[in-house]
Amino acid sequence: MKIGIIGLPQTGKKTLFGLLTQYVFSEKDLTVGKTIKSFAQIKDPRFDNLAGMYSPKKQVRAKIDIELLPKLEPEAIKKGDIFKDIAEFDAICHIVRAFKNESVYHINGSVDYKRDIESVNSELILNDLLFIEKRIERIDNNLKKTKDTAAIKEKELLLKFKEHLDKALPLRLLSLDVQEAKTIASYPFITKKKMIIVLNISEDELNNEGQTEQLKQEYQPLGIDIMQVCAKVESEIVKLETKQERGEFLEMLGIKEPAIDVLTRLCIKALNLISFFTVGPDEVRQWLIRAGSSAPDAAGAIHSDLQKGFIRAEVMKYDDLISLGSEASLKQAGKSYLKGKDYIVEDGDIIEIRFNV
Repeated sequence: MKIGIIGLPQTGKKTLFGLLTQYVFSEKDLTVGKTIKSFAQIKDPRFDNLAGMYSPKKQVRAKIDIELLPKLEPEAIKKGDIFKDIAEFDAICHIVRAFKNESVYHINGSVDYKRDIESVNSELILNDLLFIEKRIERIDNNLKKTKDTAAIKEKELLLKFKEHLDKALPLRLLSLDVQEAKTIASYPFITKKKMIIVLNISEDELNNEGQTEQLKQEYQPLGIDIMQVCAKVESEIVKLETKQERGEFLEMLGIKEPAIDVLTRLCIKALNLISFFTVGPDEVRQWLIRAGSSAPDAAGAIHSDLQKGFIRAEVMKYDDLISLGSEASLKQAGKSYLKGKDYIVEDGDIIEIRFNV
C-alpha cells in the first residue's frame, strides 16, 4: 500500500515529502525529474501514550510507503506518462500552494489554490475518460467479430462511468457490486482512488481555518479530505532539539500538534487502513491492517504462524485502558474481551493473540 504525492511546481512538495519521510535530497534528486520513494512513520498520540504507560525496551511505530512524483507540468501532462505513475498509487496526496511569496514563481502566474485544485482534478478526470474511450473502441471492434456477453456488460459499465465523469464527478463516489469491481480491478482509473488535498499556507494564516473549512464543504462530498499545512513552520518545528522546545513553540503558535503528524494519519485513512497495537514491557508496536479485517487477519499481520494457529484474541479498548490507568484495573473492571475468528478489529484495539501451532 502506497500513497503518492503530486502537485504543480513550487508548491512545497519536496519540503513536505522530506518532513514526512526525513528523506535527504541529493543534487541529482533536485535536478532530475524522477519518482522518489521513501516511507513515513505514523505519528499517533495513542502510540505515545501507550509507550509512556509501558516504558518498553523497544518502540515500533507503523509506517507507510510514500512516493513523490515529478512536477505536474504541461509537458508531463501532455505526454501522459505521469498518469501511469499516479495509477500505481493506492491513494493520492495533492499539495496545493496557498502561500504568497513574490520571490517564488507560480507556473500559472498567480496564486489561486481553487483554480489549481480544479485544474488538476480536471486532468485526472480527463485521463479516466480517455481510457474509457479507448477501451470502448476496442470492445466495439471485438464485438464486430463475435458477440461476447461479458464484453457487452463491460461496455455498459464503462458507459455508466463515462456519464458520471462527464458530470465532473470522480469514480470513487460510485458504488460497485462484486462483479463490477472485479471487471475493472486491473484498470488504471485514477479518480477511483481516495485523495487528500493539502493547502500549503503562509505563516500568518496558521490560525485561519476559513479557507480550509470552505474547501471541506465543497470537496469532502467528492470523497476528498482537506487539511492545511505551513511547510515553513513545520520545517522550523523539526529543527528544535527537544520535545519541550517543540511543545513551547507549538503553544506559542496556538497549535495542538504538528500538522505533518495529522497528515500521516490522514494518509492511512486514505489507504483504508486502521491501527491496532500490541503492548508489553518488551515492546509497544503499532500495526496497520485494512479496515474491516478480522482478528485472524490482525494475527497474520504480526506473523503468519499466529494466523495459522489462531485460537482467540484478547482485546482491550484503548480508551478503557487510558481511563482506568492499567491492565490490572481494566481486567478487574471486566473490560478485557476474548474474541474469536469472526471479530472485526476496530481502530485503536490493543490485541494479544492466543495461538497454537
